[in-house]
Amino acid sequence: MFQEHIIRRGRRYVRRLNSWLLNSTMQSYWDEIEHFKNKVFDELTTKDEKVLEIGIGTGPNMRYFAARNVNVTLLGLDPNPKMKKYARKAAVRAGLNPKNFRFMQGVGEAIPLEDGSVDAVVATLVLCSVSDVTQTLIEIKRVLRPGGSFIFLEHVAAEDGSLFRRLHRLLDPLQQILADGCHLTRNTRECILEAGFSGGAEIETVSMYSFPWITRPHIYGVAYK
Repeated sequence: MFQEHIIRRGRRYVRRLNSWLLNSTMQSYWDEIEHFKNKVFDELTTKDEKVLEIGIGTGPNMRYFAARNVNVTLLGLDPNPKMKKYARKAAVRAGLNPKNFRFMQGVGEAIPLEDGSVDAVVATLVLCSVSDVTQTLIEIKRVLRPGGSFIFLEHVAAEDGSLFRRLHRLLDPLQQILADGCHLTRNTRECILEAGFSGGAEIETVSMYSFPWITRPHIYGVAYK
């Protein structure tokens, strides 16, 4: 019992540290990634009336949804039920209709929706921390309607043989502890290409130079069912 108590307290301290790092040291990263988030969300159209965001968290992407379609029906999936109230407040602040937003507790590996039930799925900086990327992509394809789109922005593993790739392998265990399960060594681009999106995938690669510099390689784009 004492050991379990220590482990729980340790996890709480790690999460507090992670929150402090995100709030205090990463503004330059958010400023740099803003341009690419806008490019990603520009893939959404008014025809995408029902959208699922995986890993909605506190709702930092609400303003991007509202800027494209203020009447969108948005489903927010997150494993942490405490995110619900924050996400709802973010939806109201962004100008979305509260009646059109629904929070769902769950994980990407088992999305609690029927087959072909959404027009688009959005994931930004999420696939690095899911337990199983392949299963999450299978679920994304399942819930998308025919012709639906999967829109993504993710940091990924550096090229094989590069200095960054060696650093990723070295620091990955620590990253998972400090960043709530985030992996540095995920080949997410290859996973998306191998997932079998019948309409193909358009993937761009870009480097981010702001802190945290270790997550420099990123991909963004869209895949079609």
